[in-house]
Amino acid sequence: MATAASQSVPRSSAAAQVSGATQANAWQWFWDFLKEELAPYPGRGDMVIRTVVAATLVMIVCETIRVPFAWQGAIYAFLVSRESAKATLQSVTTILVVTVVSAAYCLVSVSFVVSSPWLHFFWVICSLFLGFYAVSVSTNYTAAVIFVNMISAEVPLWDQHMPAEFNVERTIWLCFATLIAVAITAAVELTFSLIEPEDGIIAGVAQRMAAIETLLAAYAENRSIDSLTEAALARLEMVGSSGLRRNLKRSGYPQHYAEQMGAVIALAGRLVDLAAVLRISRFTLADHDRRRLHELGENIAAIRSDLLAGRTPELKRLFSSANASDAAPLLGEMEQTVAFIPEAFAASASLSIYAPPPDSGDPPRTLLVRDAFKNIEHVKFAAKGCLTAALCYFIYNAIDWPGISTAVTTCLLTALSTTGSSRQKQVLRISGAAAGGFLLGMGSQIFILPYLDSIAGFTILFIFVTALASWIGTSSSRLSYLGIQIALAFYLINLEEFAVRTSLAVARDRVVGILLGLIMMWLVFDQLGGASAIVNMKKAFISAIRLLAQFAREPLSSDYQLAIDRSYSLREQINQGFDSVRAAADGVLFEFGPSRNQDLAWRSKIKEWQPQLRSLFLIRIALWKYRMQLPGFQLPPAVSSAQQRFDSQSADLLDRIADRMEGQESGQPTNLTESFRRLEKAAEESAPAASRGPLPELQTFLLLSRKAESLESSLNQAIEQHV
Repeated sequence: MATAASQSVPRSSAAAQVSGATQANAWQWFWDFLKEELAPYPGRGDMVIRTVVAATLVMIVCETIRVPFAWQGAIYAFLVSRESAKATLQSVTTILVVTVVSAAYCLVSVSFVVSSPWLHFFWVICSLFLGFYAVSVSTNYTAAVIFVNMISAEVPLWDQHMPAEFNVERTIWLCFATLIAVAITAAVELTFSLIEPEDGIIAGVAQRMAAIETLLAAYAENRSIDSLTEAALARLEMVGSSGLRRNLKRSGYPQHYAEQMGAVIALAGRLVDLAAVLRISRFTLADHDRRRLHELGENIAAIRSDLLAGRTPELKRLFSSANASDAAPLLGEMEQTVAFIPEAFAASASLSIYAPPPDSGDPPRTLLVRDAFKNIEHVKFAAKGCLTAALCYFIYNAIDWPGISTAVTTCLLTALSTTGSSRQKQVLRISGAAAGGFLLGMGSQIFILPYLDSIAGFTILFIFVTALASWIGTSSSRLSYLGIQIALAFYLINLEEFAVRTSLAVARDRVVGILLGLIMMWLVFDQLGGASAIVNMKKAFISAIRLLAQFAREPLSSDYQLAIDRSYSLREQINQGFDSVRAAADGVLFEFGPSRNQDLAWRSKIKEWQPQLRSLFLIRIALWKYRMQLPGFQLPPAVSSAQQRFDSQSADLLDRIADRMEGQESGQPTNLTESFRRLEKAAEESAPAASRGPLPELQTFLLLSRKAESLESSLNQAIEQHV
């Protein structure tokens, strides 16, 4: 009877129960997510203090000497690079140059259109397009921030019906506010770097490895895991590696080293994910599993020590070939992931060599990406961004409401983290505008500011809001933008004047402008051709595979300089693809629906495959030098010809992998192992008859080729089993 009764429940009631359970699980997940994201971790308090000190000093100076655009200066405390003393000094130089160039562009260009409304409108559209284009093609995050800030301030400024002399004076004040912010922020960062001169990127990787070491040691010694280790692994899994990747992208390291460390960061993140799963699994370990755990911990400790000492990481001992037991199914995968880390530094003499010689094949640093004028995606992004800001500009001028001109500012500033917009970012933007604008901005004007009569009282309020925003801003990329948006909304409302304002009209206009900009960003970027995060993740991963296939065939031109430029452009596009995959992976967690479990499964698999693809990419960079016959990388003609055939088949296999992921026919299978044997045979035949085996100078080349064959075959097999 009970069974019959349960089957007779109406379909709508059953659906409501399922929906209620799903909603309850979603709320529980969201609550756990917030607790993990906002939990303290080593270095977080230090970062918050640095941000609060810099922003507060900028606010006090600007308000005391009555410098306009104080909000522009205060927000730099959140945006300026602070990875190291070297990066900070580079940022200072960049900011000074870009500020002067941006101001000169605005003053010179607007002088030709100031007398004609139609030409002025055309100048606004061109400036907006240029601002978004700069965001997309700039390799220097700080430069993009400064240029966009200048554009976002200059467009509303020159819309005012004021004498040209007044607008020129305001432009100079804008430059002065920027310089004050730069000087104060740089001084704060340099002071803290003297106290703690540690490389934050290496330290972050070492911190993750140390937590994994402790976990493995506990399992190997058959003792319980302490609560601190459990909490550290749970936090590291939630935070992820997005902060390290963001810092690496903004750093001043050469591209080859940045590519290597990008692979190490991805592998370290993968290890954290595997260790977190291992931590919550239930199993019984055999003696040989404990020995393998001990070896794994020793290798991780050796790699961590090498990284901290500036040496090329090496395994302390080779992993045994024994198969992982059913009790610890993740052990073999963790061993494979650790083994990939030394391979990321293939053909590197020393980790401390940050400036390789010009003929090493490493690209020189440039302000723009190599495909800035070739990749149509940059133009598409700029066009969508320009449309967004132009709609805001048209709306507030059509209804004659200049107070909401912050909509244009919002569009330009949110574009700094919108290259791959998702529902996640829109939720963070709107939540940040509501919290910083309505709750903190307007709330403080109603309940707090009427009772303050000095800058000291306002400073206490400012410190509280900045500390809250920066604490949220030091979360992972899943939540960090919320902190920046809170600060931006609060600063726009309270740092426009030099006195406490109790009127809500200004605050209302600022918040409405912010919301208008966010709505337009959501409409254009997410609704016009938008896709789910998992679709974007798949597309970015497949695109990286196809670009790597193109890179394996390089060089296709006999023109040396053209081949070099083509190689650098492909490398930048592949790295951007890897970054897009990781960014989309964060967004998948925020999407719910009937396909959520399937989407999460795809996310897990792609995150598992990407480290292998990264390692293959770094090995391909080393092999490219042999294809180019750079000094020290020359091959005998027969070996060079065999390498071209091997690389061509390798590229064909990568294309077939991408076809398989897209659901297309993959064609005839490629036997890459047989192709490598022919390459190895050609190397052996090129050696003198008296020698045994290939020449010593070919040993490294064959080792790299063997690793490339092994990685690609393994990746092909893994994807074939899943798809």
